Amino acid sequence: MIIVTGGAGFIGSALVWRLNQLGVTDIFIVDEFGKDDKYKNLLNLKFYDLIDKEEFGHIISQNDDFLKQNRVDTIFHMGACSSTTEQDLRYLLINNYEYTKYLCGISVANNIRFIYASSAATYGDGSLGYKDDESKLSELRPLNKYGYSKHLFDLWAQRNGYLNSVVGVKYFNVYGPNEYHKDDMRSMVSKAFDQVKVTGKARLFKSDAKEYGDGEQKRDFVYVKDAVDMTLHFWQNRIYNGIYNVGTGEANSFNSLVKPVFKAMNLKENIEYFDMPDVLKGKYQDFTKADMNKLRHTGYDKQITKVEDAVIDYVGNYLNTEDPHLK
Repeated sequence: MIIVTGGAGFIGSALVWRLNQLGVTDIFIVDEFGKDDKYKNLLNLKFYDLIDKEEFGHIISQNDDFLKQNRVDTIFHMGACSSTTEQDLRYLLINNYEYTKYLCGISVANNIRFIYASSAATYGDGSLGYKDDESKLSELRPLNKYGYSKHLFDLWAQRNGYLNSVVGVKYFNVYGPNEYHKDDMRSMVSKAFDQVKVTGKARLFKSDAKEYGDGEQKRDFVYVKDAVDMTLHFWQNRIYNGIYNVGTGEANSFNSLVKPVFKAMNLKENIEYFDMPDVLKGKYQDFTKADMNKLRHTGYDKQITKVEDAVIDYVGNYLNTEDPHLK
């Protein structure tokens, strides 16, 4: 049995989708449900049971045998508050730090493979680079509270020796099907598609840094299908532990991310630039680029999808269809 927390969310549901493709359906999906539509991410998927996040915490705290009785083999901990603009640090610490500590401890105590989602937001302004070097972990300075909450757990896991037996995956800018419920936290591809469909043009931030032109801020954009393959690599290869980047190893501009949207829609490029909101100024990563050598050295040899090809697949086979979800 496999447990996927955040299993109805973006990356979590994509993990379940890929596991289904591999013939795996003995999956507990754990998530927190409210008024959003993320349940739609589950409609095409196969799994054993769906458990509310709070109920799951109650079950495993009250029933020591739950994990053994269900022969739980792996926990993919993808659940978190993923809003990079969230200002309630207490909320972030409870959801992203304390809950992860709890699940990590239980997993290791029960000899369960624990793979958790960290984030490229932990790298801050990138002045120290983007190499997943655990010896430099304490030197990183995240730019926002979300990144800080993720960084705190990385540090805790290192300090307590857990990085010798668990895996943390630092996701860079992931985009693709099943992110529709994320509202303003959706990728620029998803937002641009909606904007172009309604107005005929896409809107990007003007640059707030003199080093970059408008729309030329660069990020490591990784397609969700590649991100889940890299994550599952550590489920299939259990001899590897520690922290690993999940990205492409390339930095692409927002302009180059958005232009294929027009191509996929057979429309002329039309991009409008607007001022960056004050809440993001000084907290915005103008450049990210994952160092992928550590992952490659574990034997991961799959080709990573180029941005243009990924965007065209996303728009043509998902966004511009009646059912845009993975199936």
